[in-house]
Amino acid sequence: MADRDEEFDAYFRARRDAVRRTAFLLCGDWHRADDHAQAAFVALHRHWRRIRDRSSLDAWMRRTLVRSVVDESRRPWRRERVTDAPSPAVLVEGPADGVVTRHVLVDALRAVPPRRRAVLVLRFLDGLDVAATAEVLGCSQGTVKSQTADGLVALRAALGEAVDDLRPAR
Repeated sequence: MADRDEEFDAYFRARRDAVRRTAFLLCGDWHRADDHAQAAFVALHRHWRRIRDRSSLDAWMRRTLVRSVVDESRRPWRRERVTDAPSPAVLVEGPADGVVTRHVLVDALRAVPPRRRAVLVLRFLDGLDVAATAEVLGCSQGTVKSQTADGLVALRAALGEAVDDLRPAR
């Protein structure tokens, strides 16, 4: 029993930041990302004794995390409301450019529907291929490809609006 707890503890310490970062990219909010990461680790701990293939733990965690984020987005009290509030980001030159770019990207990801956002995060930010993404999401490779294409269209549209908002007024 102590060996299992030590194994879980070692896995948790090694992967908690990566899982939290993926959760943030999926939901766009650090507080919700913490909740999703915690829920995924709690589920993993609950099933730890039954998981025989320790090499598939990352895939198991990604699947659990994506399901948590997508399920939450379907709950009516969690739906985002669109406001006319301007984005707080401003264009600057220098070391802060990366922060502004990241902020704009995360805001644009929030505009993409949850399932498509999950595909984009898994494919382009977690570096999974089409087959691995399909396995994590429990869908066909064709679905991943179409969700990727549709998600990129939505992301480009959101980024276009974000870039237009950042341009100085003339």
